[in-house]
Amino acid sequence: MAQSYAAINMSSELIDLWSCIEPDTLWKGRTGRGVRVAVVDSGIDTEHPALKDRVKESVEAVPDAGQITFQLSVSGDQAGHGTACAGIITSIAPEVELYSIKVLGPNASGSGEMFLMGVDYAIKQKMQVVNLSLGTTKRDFWMPLHDLLDRAYRDHVILVAAANNLPAASSPSIFSSSLISVVKRAGGEPFNFGYQYGEVIELVAPGVQVETTWPGGGYRQVTGNSFAAPYITGIVALMLEARPNLTPFQIKTILYAIAERNQSALPPQSPND
Repeated sequence: MAQSYAAINMSSELIDLWSCIEPDTLWKGRTGRGVRVAVVDSGIDTEHPALKDRVKESVEAVPDAGQITFQLSVSGDQAGHGTACAGIITSIAPEVELYSIKVLGPNASGSGEMFLMGVDYAIKQKMQVVNLSLGTTKRDFWMPLHDLLDRAYRDHVILVAAANNLPAASSPSIFSSSLISVVKRAGGEPFNFGYQYGEVIELVAPGVQVETTWPGGGYRQVTGNSFAAPYITGIVALMLEARPNLTPFQIKTILYAIAERNQSALPPQSPND
C-alpha cells in the first residue's frame, strides 16, 4: 500500500512540473524580484547607472595568513568581465538581487583556491542562482570543485557555468550533472535558447557581439561563452520568482523541455545554410 501511495505522489509531482513548462505562465510578466543571484567573477561596478540599485552586497576574496577570507569590496571591477555578466543578467531579470563575489583580478585572472572559495561562499550564503562565467583547466581543483557542486545541488543552489572558450575541458562546466552548462551562439532571441543533445555542454544561448554594461557607466560589445551563461542565469531567476521551490533537477528538466521545443520550431535548413 505504501508503494502505491508513493507512486501516486510521484505522478502528481510530474504532472505539476509539466504543467508549468509554458513560457507564458512561467516567466511572462516576471522580473526576478527578490531572487538572490551571485556573480562569482571580477567584481561589479556598483555605481553603473544600470546596476547601482541592484547590487545588494559586494565582497572579495582576500588571502590572510594562509587562508582566504571574504571582505566587503571597495575595489570595483578593473577587468569589466563581472560587470558585463551582471548587465546581461539584469537585461533579462531587471529586479534580481545581485551579490558580487570577486575572485578575479584586473586581467580577469585568479587562483583556483579563490575560485573554489568563491563558490563555497555563494553556497553558504544561500544564493538561489550562481553565475560562473569562469572555470579552471587545472585538474587538481576538479574533485574539490565537484564536491562543492554536489553540495550546491543538495542545497537547491542553481549553478550556471560557461564553457571554456578554448578547446580544452574546463571545470565546472564539464560537470553538467550538478549544474547547467552553457555555450555561445551567434545572434538569436535569448528566450529561444537551444539544447545540444548528447554533449557535455548542454544549453546554447547568445554570446556573440552582445551589448552590455561596462565599468565607468558605459556599454561594450562582448563575445564569448562567458556572456551566454548570464542569459540562462537571468531566465532561471525568472523561473524561481514564479516557482521558488523548484529544485535544480526540475529547473534543468524545464529548460531542456523548452529548448527542445524551441529547436523543433526552427525552420529546416537547406544544405547551403
